[in-house]
Amino acid sequence: MNIAVEDRVTPAGVSAVDKVRGYISLTKPRVMELLLVTTVPVMILAHGGIPDLWLVLATVIGGALSAGSAGAFNCYIDRDIDKVMKRTSNRPLVTGVLSPREALVFSWVLAIASTVWLYLTTNPLTAALSVGAIFFYVVIYTLWLKRWTSQNIIWGGIAGCFPVLIGWAAVANSLSWTPFILFGVVFLWTPPHYWPLSMKYREDYKSVGVPMLAVVRGRAQVGLQVILYAWATVACSLLLIPVASMGIVYTVVAVASGGWFIYETHRLYSLAIRHEKVSPMRVFHGSISYLTLLFLAVGIDPLLPF
Repeated sequence: MNIAVEDRVTPAGVSAVDKVRGYISLTKPRVMELLLVTTVPVMILAHGGIPDLWLVLATVIGGALSAGSAGAFNCYIDRDIDKVMKRTSNRPLVTGVLSPREALVFSWVLAIASTVWLYLTTNPLTAALSVGAIFFYVVIYTLWLKRWTSQNIIWGGIAGCFPVLIGWAAVANSLSWTPFILFGVVFLWTPPHYWPLSMKYREDYKSVGVPMLAVVRGRAQVGLQVILYAWATVACSLLLIPVASMGIVYTVVAVASGGWFIYETHRLYSLAIRHEKVSPMRVFHGSISYLTLLFLAVGIDPLLPF
């Protein structure tokens, strides 16, 4: 759906500090933080201990630049619907702190910088995976899937899985079953993470014609899908135990946190089918805690003798 809204003119008197804050906002720092949480632990797992700290720092910097680029491109492309949705009404391209041209140039600078940086400081495979992540998020998800199908989050979520592969490739300069299992965990986790958010902002997405699942399906159906993907996420996380010879710490955390995550999704569904007031953001925030705990265990487990 095209929304005919003219780009705002940058207001007079915008300070340099406002500009800097605007550029930082374009990178979606909260999303970036979550992506980096999945990168460093995988590097530890790939190395079987603490890798070279310079390599870790270089990968984190490159990953941050790459994720920031994808976020900035997304803000540039979605500026038409961001002006209509309440949730995104404070983004810098909506308020006029930054112009579309400034955002586009910034996006390309970060994309090129991240690719060159990772190529020079890690290896070509890591740099190529970074380019793939940007391409998938910007072209496949933002330009295509997001506005045309309710399956957008499922397949668009692949972009968020790339940091796992990037972290592994930076250390091993190759890929194996272990990072692909963790790729699968993030892939399956993305729908039960994002669909509750889309439930809360259903009217926002409906107003701009974005067919999120919560827009085209009822709360009960969305809740059921969240449950199914949560179970699949936890099942996939348990595959790592035999494949990567994970120890007791990862096993306990994967089972305990996974059980808690599944319980929260069942609670959401139960409230939805009884037509009671639901708290989708409880599942949204809980999913972040679950993934953080799981990947902390991924990073801690190889450091222990049991």
